[in-house]
Amino acid sequence: MVETFACSFTATELEARSGISAVVDQLRGLGLPTGRVDEVQIVLAEAVNNVVEHAYAGHTPGDVNIHCNLASDRLTIYVQDAGAPLPDHQLPMGAPQDLTGPVEDLPEGGFGWFLIHELTSDIHYERSEGHNNLQLSFEIQVTHN
Repeated sequence: MVETFACSFTATELEARSGISAVVDQLRGLGLPTGRVDEVQIVLAEAVNNVVEHAYAGHTPGDVNIHCNLASDRLTIYVQDAGAPLPDHQLPMGAPQDLTGPVEDLPEGGFGWFLIHELTSDIHYERSEGHNNLQLSFEIQVTHN
């Protein structure tokens, strides 16, 4: 059996936080392992914050739509927005940052796409009909009683 649910919100920091929390609460309520839910929350926060900060940068914030499909062994999350496309219509690879050197010289950002790639089992992006469509997949450990 597949569980599905969705939410939509305006791409502002406050609404994004509420939208992400709603998805996380739903996943917890469906009994997903806490560690996996925490990873999903990190990935969603990074992906949605990119929409807020970059896709709608310089424009009136539009909607972010999140749709989730949970099967027994996989969670697939679709994130859609009508903001600016990713550069070259390609997913950034995301590379680990160089953390050597003095603390005051460490980067404040640049970790997002690396984390997204590391924590998902599959990721796909396409630009279609003026929308960014990001698909994030997570393997789910099935526990049997």
